[in-house]
Formats: sequence, C-alpha cells, structure tokens
Amino acid sequence: QVQLVESGGGSAQAGGSLRLSCAASGFTVAPFYKYSMGWFRQAPGNEREGVAAIRADGTTDGTIKYADSVKGRFTVSKDNATSTLYLSVASLKPEDTAMYYCAADLSWAGWLSFPRVGKWAYWGRGTQVTVSA
Repeated sequence: QVQLVESGGGSAQAGGSLRLSCAASGFTVAPFYKYSMGWFRQAPGNEREGVAAIRADGTTDGTIKYADSVKGRFTVSKDNATSTLYLSVASLKPEDTAMYYCAADLSWAGWLSFPRVGKWAYWGRGTQVTVSA
C-alpha cells in the first residue's frame, strides 16, 4: 500500500517561502518514478483544489501543471532516487493558507483530470501552511 507523508508546513509571513516535502513508500505494484504526483490544498470551508502536478516522466515543460493562482510562485519537483515529492512555495499570500496534501496515481486518470481531485488513488494526511499578512 502506497503511503504518503507530508512535512515542511508551518507559519510564514506574506512574501515568505517554505518547502514542502512528501515522502512516499510502499510501492509494491510499480516503482515511485512511474507514479504521477500532485499537490492539493484545502482551506477551511473550501473544497480541496489542485495546486501542482507532475507527470510520471515529469522533468520538462508539458509534464508539469500548475493552478493559475500559484503559477510563477510555486515549483513542484520530485526526486526519484529518494521517492520524495517537493513543493517550493514562494511569495506567499494569506490566501495560500490551507492544509496541503500530496497525492499519487499510477494510472493516467489523476494527471489527466488535474486540477480535479477525484481520480487520485493515494493521499497523505497533509501539512498545514499558515500565512500571515
């Protein structure tokens, strides 16, 4: 069973930056590098929304997607050697305050449906990011 554990959240002031990590394990069907990975967030009272996604072979343009609200400020990357997904968040805004989740999917459904959340197979428990003005 794939397990995802997020870390790196915390409190920051507007304009600041953080680096979120998602440690992945439990790959018995296929190795980490074959999974598309995504970052999502959910603020209180709001629906969960897609932030960034990286395709299984994602290293170049066309294999990474961002929500319009974070383009130019957030950067998603992954390290296949350590089975870790990252999200570097910069120029933070108070509206970025949310619980951030990582997700994984072996099929193409998650990647193709991004930023929708319903097709991603595995989820972590989240890490909280709080941005003060």
